[in-house]
Parts: sequence; C-alpha cells; structure tokens
Amino acid sequence: MYRPLADEIRPTDLDQVVGQEHILGPRGILRRVVESGQVPNMIFYGPSGVGKSTVASIIARRTNRALRKLNATTAGIADIKEIIAELDTLMTPGGVLLYLDEIQYFNKKQQQSLLEFMENGKITLIASTTENPYFYVFGAVLSRATVFEFKPLTPEAVHSALARAVDLLTERRGSQVTLEGGVLDHIALSCGGDVRKALNAMELLFSAAGNDGVITLADAEAVSQRSAMRYDRDGDEHYDTLSAFQKSIRGSDPDAAVHYLARLLTAGDLISPCRRLLVTAAEDIGLAHPQVLPIVKACVDTAREIGLPEARIPLADATVLLATSPKSNTAFLALDAAMEDLRLGKGGDIPDHLKDSHYSGAAKMGRGLTYQNAHDHPNHWVQQQFLPDRLRDTVYYRYGDNKTEQAAKKYWDLVKGEQ
Repeated sequence: MYRPLADEIRPTDLDQVVGQEHILGPRGILRRVVESGQVPNMIFYGPSGVGKSTVASIIARRTNRALRKLNATTAGIADIKEIIAELDTLMTPGGVLLYLDEIQYFNKKQQQSLLEFMENGKITLIASTTENPYFYVFGAVLSRATVFEFKPLTPEAVHSALARAVDLLTERRGSQVTLEGGVLDHIALSCGGDVRKALNAMELLFSAAGNDGVITLADAEAVSQRSAMRYDRDGDEHYDTLSAFQKSIRGSDPDAAVHYLARLLTAGDLISPCRRLLVTAAEDIGLAHPQVLPIVKACVDTAREIGLPEARIPLADATVLLATSPKSNTAFLALDAAMEDLRLGKGGDIPDHLKDSHYSGAAKMGRGLTYQNAHDHPNHWVQQQFLPDRLRDTVYYRYGDNKTEQAAKKYWDLVKGEQ
C-alpha cells in the first residue's frame, strides 16, 4: 500500500524535527515543557508544512496519551462528543490528546464545547492554525491555552530533511539515482519553508526519474514553479506583506520595498499595493515632498489602466520614489492630536469673530464683528485667535526637519516676527 514520503519520513522524537530551534532547541521552552511531562493546552500557530502535527504526535507519544485528530474544516460537535465518550475507558487510560487542525474554522459554539474538558484535564487540546489565533480563536479558549508560533523552515533545515528523503527514496527504488548539482538547493529554496512541499517535490522527481536514474535541475525547476510564494489575500501573509511594504518605504529602504512589492505582484495582487502606495505618500512622505502624492496617483492610475504585467513598471517607479523621498508625518500627527482632543471633549465654542456672518442679524449676535481678513494686511497675515478659548495656546502642528517644512517655518518666523 502506498504511503506518502512525508508520512513515512515523519520524525518520531524532537531531535529529528528540523527547524523551530526557537521553541524546540536544547533550551527551547516547548521542548522543556514536553520533557517535563506536564503538557498544557496549546495552540500551534504557523504556516503549513513546518512540523505542527508532527510535534503534536511526538507529544502524545511522550506523555502516553491517546492521540485523536480532527480537522475543523470537516469535524463538528458530534465528533468531539465521540472523543469525549472515550474518556475514562480502556481505550484512553492516560487521557486524550486532541489535535484539532485549522481551529479557526470552528465557530464559537464548537470551540466552547471544548472548554469543560480542557479545564478538568481529561482532554489536552493542541489546536493548530495557519491564521493569527488572536484574531480567529475565541478568548475563552485562548485564556486556557498557550500559543507557540512555528516559523517557516530555513533552506538549510529543509535541505537536511531532503537529504534523509533521498536516502529513503533510493532504498525504496532499489537502484542509485544521480542528482544534478543544485537540485537539492533549488527545492530547499523554492518550497517557501514548507518541508512537506519539498518532500512531495522530491518524491515526484524520483517517480519521474527514468531508467538512467538522473534527476536534472530543469526537472526540479519544473515541479517547484512559484511554490516559494506563501500568500493568501485574506490571511495573515497578505497583511504582513503589506505592513512590511509600507514600513520598508517609511524606513527609506528601496531594496526591501521593491522586494515586498514583488511578492504582492507575483501573487497577482494589483489593488492592494496601489492603495498602500497612495496611503504611504500621504502618511509617511507628506509635507516633506508635497508633490509626491499626485505623482504616485498618476503611477497608480497608469498601473490600473494597463494591468499586469506592465503595471509593475509605474508601481516600481512609485515605490522607489517614495522610499528615497524625505519623510514627514507632521500633518498626520497634528490631525490625530486634534481628533484626540475632540474625543476627550476638549472642543469649545468657535470664537464669535470666526462664525458665519453672511446673514441678516449676524451683527446683532456679535458674529464676525472683530474678524480681520488676512489679505488686507502685509504678507497676508495678522495676529488673531483662531482656536476656541479652551484650546487657545494648543500646538498641534510642529514643523518637520525636512527642507520643505523648514523653509516654510523660516518664512513664517520672519512674517510673524518670531525671530
């Protein structure tokens, strides 16, 4: 009977698990918890193919618990009740370790059905999710579990797993196979940190090896096209990539910025980077380069008009322009500070001289009587109060240290006689 390579080569103890040194290394917290034998309820968070289910199986074996697996995409409360029925029977003398894959697909009622048994210790829950548990797992479950994050494997870690796979596949084949130089490196790099994907690619290559037993680099490239991309437009990777994109521009790193733009465009996502570029132009460059927003708007409009793949050209222009522009968020911060004052109730009445006076009876109400039109004075400026009395001396906007804002500051310092 056929057995997938990824299952056949699955580690049986923690020392065989590749990667995850931050939690499974010699002093890793998860390793120490497992070795203590006192395993709490846990949530394993991370992408596919990085060892979550493998570690859960090892924990069940180390703690002498009966392992039961459910996938939340197909399971329901009836399946949970069936497992609960096994408690305190000869089938589960040491208790049950329930591995619930993709817990984010359980609704609130389904997740709450686990709470009683998580608390009394009869069921040890290890739930896994590829989505951020703080967004998708209900608080009552989170408060009773410890979250461990599993990270994508490094190419070096995947390479070591592939080396073991080659030995096993060669033994299974019964004859020697020759791998062209670079085959293992290419698969390790192109799998996106997913060891299961890498093992599946290697198994396919062995199956396709002819009588000569030669696996070429071209074959490896054919089975791993675009596989290094981890991207879900509705998932964490989408928002993490957009966040990294904007923060790289804000940090004036054009190389990182175009890297994350490439991720977005390679995944076929045109709309998200267009929106983020417009936001970034206003939020992070702002008054330091006032003309950058219409320039970026033109690039975005062009990109959306011509579509991919050519859209990448104006978007690359916009990205590098923003990343290499001087930065300022002074106007944005000023507005946020004013909005915060309003939220706290620090508004106050608009001064009478600023109120609308273009109607009969306004003068009788004292509206606009002392208002001075700035255009009637030298340099189009005259001293008068504009903020409400309660906020009379409040300063929201502070000039940035960039050339454009400093030039404006110098001008107004001269006009207002503050120098």
